[in-house]
Amino acid sequence: MNCDYGCDYVCDHLSDYVVVLSTAPPDHSGRLARLIVEERLAACVNISQVRSTFWWEGEVNQEAEDLLIIKTKHEKVEEISKRIKDVHPYDLPEIIILPIIGGDDRYLAWISEALRGSSGADGPKAEDP
Repeated sequence: MNCDYGCDYVCDHLSDYVVVLSTAPPDHSGRLARLIVEERLAACVNISQVRSTFWWEGEVNQEAEDLLIIKTKHEKVEEISKRIKDVHPYDLPEIIILPIIGGDDRYLAWISEALRGSSGADGPKAEDP
């Protein structure tokens, strides 16, 4: 795999699956999450409210933001990064890629199915008793 984000070794040796983290203003996060999933760049995006403290333009700032936890495959990272940059309201959006080094085999298979658009990609479900 080739990766412009320096994760070739990690992704080649651990997993094809990754989590992409990005923050967005609360009034943009839902649209961004839906766009990423509808375009089959990710199987699932969780949105969680966070309060960020950060340096920006020489000052310490605090903002209410939403954290997008994006589950996908390594092969989609470049497309997701480009899409986030294309539609994000920030000049410098957060895009952090973390390898998934383990997980439930059925859940990981579901991620693959969802990205392919197969009919079994309805999402993980609880087993009937």
